[in-house]
Amino acid sequence: MKKDIHPKTYRPVVFEDISSHTQFIIGSTIDSDDTVSVSGTEYPKVIVEISSQSHPFYTGNDRVLDKTGRVERFKQRASQRT
Repeated sequence: MKKDIHPKTYRPVVFEDISSHTQFIIGSTIDSDDTVSVSGTEYPKVIVEISSQSHPFYTGNDRVLDKTGRVERFKQRASQRT
């Protein structure tokens, strides 16, 4: 393998799927202010909305993530109560 081909910021990063709450430790150069401890080691943490653990193609489950629609439905319910 060639030496010194990766950027200096290349390090292990925890990617957390918010749908399935699964964590993956993958080498990356992405910046993150959040950190998480996994098995006693501190890693930078990046939150992702979908991964292989929650994507319908990989899981076989039909599931729709509708983040914007939730807010609209909440506003409609709140306006009907008053």
